[in-house]
Formats: sequence, structure tokens, C-alpha cells
Amino acid sequence: MPAQTRIIHFYVCLGAAGGKECEVIMRKVELRMNEENKYKIIKKLVDTNGNKKRAATKLGCTVRTINRLIIKYKEQGKKGFMHGNRGRLPASTVPLDIKNKIISLYINDFSDANFTHFCEIIESDFGIKISDTTLNNWMRAEDILSPKARRKTKKALKKKLKERLKDTASEKVRNEIKESIIILDEQDAHPRRPRSKYAGEMIQMDASSFHWIEGEVWHLHVAIDDADGKVVGAYFDRQETLKGYYEVLYQILINHGIPAMFYTDRRTVFEYKRKDKPSDAEDTFTQFSYACHNLGIEIKTTSVPQAKGRVERLNQTLQSRLPVELRHAHITNIEDANVFLNSYIKKYNNQFALHLNSTKSVYEKQPSIEEINRTLAVLSTRTIDSGHCIRFKDKFYFPVTENGDRRYFSGKTKCMVIETFDGQLLANVDDKLYLIEEVAEHELVSKEFDAPEEAPKKEKKKYIPPMNHPWRKASFANYAAKQKHRCGNVIKLRIDSYQGIQTKCMPFLFSLDKSQKM
Repeated sequence: MPAQTRIIHFYVCLGAAGGKECEVIMRKVELRMNEENKYKIIKKLVDTNGNKKRAATKLGCTVRTINRLIIKYKEQGKKGFMHGNRGRLPASTVPLDIKNKIISLYINDFSDANFTHFCEIIESDFGIKISDTTLNNWMRAEDILSPKARRKTKKALKKKLKERLKDTASEKVRNEIKESIIILDEQDAHPRRPRSKYAGEMIQMDASSFHWIEGEVWHLHVAIDDADGKVVGAYFDRQETLKGYYEVLYQILINHGIPAMFYTDRRTVFEYKRKDKPSDAEDTFTQFSYACHNLGIEIKTTSVPQAKGRVERLNQTLQSRLPVELRHAHITNIEDANVFLNSYIKKYNNQFALHLNSTKSVYEKQPSIEEINRTLAVLSTRTIDSGHCIRFKDKFYFPVTENGDRRYFSGKTKCMVIETFDGQLLANVDDKLYLIEEVAEHELVSKEFDAPEEAPKKEKKKYIPPMNHPWRKASFANYAAKQKHRCGNVIKLRIDSYQGIQTKCMPFLFSLDKSQKM
């Protein structure tokens, strides 16, 4: 019994017929803490003829209420301080016979329905309205779970049944409990899906958060080939980010080639779905998906972890093995851990991957390094300010030509900052590429006080890559326009000419910064 509950005993004398002596029966009255406190104050007030105003202050009520409590104390004693609804069933309680009929109906006819669906059937067929929570409580008492119950819930029930099995002597009851455990095991099982036929046909990708080294939580981005179980990419980052998945994709492109499909979970780095458009088709228009679009890689997403069981099992295996390997190698920072991953992946594949000579590869030819750096770029929309500068990552930049000459564009001119995979920064203004030069906070040389220096030699022209598909505004806009129903009124394209499509505003870019953070 809780400490805040006090048990008060009182005696009731029941008169017996024929002049028999009274029987003394002890009954228990449970007073909660606030009720007992109220009783003690009123009792002391009556016994000592105390101050009613002081008692009212203690109880936070009026003197009129104190007078009523005094009357109740004198007439009923301690019992009068119990709440009047104690022990009564709520008015909304379903009668016991109806409850039993509903439970029996579910067990016999609707055991494959989830509780919410069954409640809808009960209401439509019989006019009895009960909540799925109420039904869940009834079924839990009968050791019955919904077909949609979580694995954790099933595990808890299985543990409860096994404990009951140990304490039960009856063979009949033991057999019933064993049958219930078997049913739970069958529900928990997931059908096995055959592996893909060809290497590169399906790459499962995911990120797992874990204490890979003591005291720090990192996110390990991994990709595994569904055909042979080979890890094709892995990268540590402090969060699940676009950069992490770009690093994994880079490893795949360099070491294997272009795969046919990625199978991932529904992260915003892979797909972006507007909350005000929940019924729209599940298309994607994120930076990662745009890079895959340019490479010809299909992206398929799922919200069911079991559907991509290969990578989920890989995460479990790595979480049990990799921390030990990192500690054994004396790895203490994330940079060294990423270097260590390159050698560990080879070791892992030799040990766990399937070595099948008959497995045909459908990877396409690896792109060039230059093409990879251009494709795996991070694109960010910016507006040129009144000082003719572009602000990017808390720094200011001037667009410059290959000759090193600064270009001054009017304020509020839209542009796109391109950060290539190898770290080069470029600016796309009116579908022309420019290098960008950082603006220093202070002049490096004072014309007034520093001695004149020799005229610097004319620098060679800086290389600006040719304008190609991944960096063209028009190409970017056309890809986003295919997702027009996902963007609503954000996408507004103006086609000014047949040659070289120009856009009035850049669609899609409202979601770029969000995809970078994921």
C-alpha cells in the first residue's frame, strides 16, 4: 500500500435477531493523503475548538466549507471524508456481458484485424463505440496482441508468458501458454526476400547512430550490395548528413561504378514531402536525388526497416564488432576512424560477403574524377547584396572571371553557389559560371603607409570548368518542374525563349538547405 494512503478502521455493530450479541466487523476505509490531511485538521479544530479561519487557510477553502466539513465529521466520522464516487464504476463503462461478447467476437472471427479496424467494425455493425485503447487494454488482460503490435510489446508479453509457464503446474494450462508463445514467434517472423540476381542491381543504404568510441555518438553511413552482401561504402559523420551519403556514393562510384538502384529509408536527404500535400505521389526533389538523377540511379524508399534487412543486419553486426576494432586500433577521433574504415571494409567483405563467381555485375562504367566532383555538388541559392557580394557560410565573396577580374552584379540578383565535392566554390549567375573570391576583412597592404612593392606578375588564367548539365539552372529547374505538384505555388517557371531556358525564380531551392542538414 502506498505511503500516502492511510488505512482507518472502524467498527459497525450489526444487531442480531433474538437478542443475540452484536458482531463486530472490521471494515477498511482508505483515505488518500489529501483526504487524511483534511480529516486531521477538522478533527483538531473540533477537539480544541480552534480558529476556523486558520483551518480554512490551511485547506485553501472558505469558512463556509469548514462548517460543512465539521457537520460531516460529527455525523459520519472519518468515513465522511471519502469521495462519494469511490468504488463506483464510471457511467461510460461497458457492461461486462457486452465486453465478453466483444472479446469473444474478436478471438473467433477477427483475430487478424488490428484493433482500430475492429473498433470501426463494432461501431458500424452493432452501434457500440469503443476506443482502440480500451480494446487494447481488454486484450492485454487476455494475453492477446494486435497483429500490428511492436516488437518490443511482443517481447514483453513473451517474457510474461514464460514466467507464467514456470509457475503453472497444470498441464492443460501449460499447453495453452506454449501455444500462445508459438503464435507470437510466428507473428514476429518476417518473410525472407531473395537476394538480387546481379551485383549493382540494388544497393541498400542507411545510417546508424551509436557510441562507436567511448563518450561520443557518431553516425555511420553505410551501403551494402543486396546480391552478394558486400559493403560498398562507409563513412562516419557526427550527424546523418548529405555529406555522409555523398561520401558513400563517391566510394561506390570510384571503386565499383554506377549502380542501378538505391534502397533507403524515408529521410529528407532522399525525398522531401510537403506536409500540406500528403496525398501527392512520392517523388523526390532533393540534392541527393538530383545527383542520382544525373547519374541515372533510381531511388526507392521504404518506412519498413525489415524491407531493407541486409543493411539493418549490417548495422547490428558493425555495432557489435567495429567499436572493439576501433578501440584495438587506438582510434580516438572521427578523422582517423574514417581512414581506418577503408581497411576494415576490405577485412569485413573477405569474412562475410558472398564470393560467388556466377554473380554478374550491372554496374556501369565509373565516371571520371572531374565528373564525380561536379555531380556530387552542394547547390545553394543566394541573392547578391547591395555591395555586389555573395554571402556564403558567414563569408562574403566576389564573382570573378577566369582572368581574375571581378564582376559586379546589381543587388537582389539571384545566383546559385556550387560547392563541388573536392571543395571548389563556383557561382552560377544567369547560367554562366564564375569563380568566387573571398572578401578580406582588412586590406593586406596600405597604399598610404606601406612601402610600394614590385608589380606582381600577371597570374595565369584560372580554370573554370565548362558549363554542363548538373550546374545549369535550366536543367535544375526542369528537374524540379517534374515535381511541380510537390512544390505547389513555389515553382513558377517563365520560358522566355526556345533556346536556353531561363527561369524567373529558382524552384526547388527552398528545400536545399533542409536536405543538406539531413
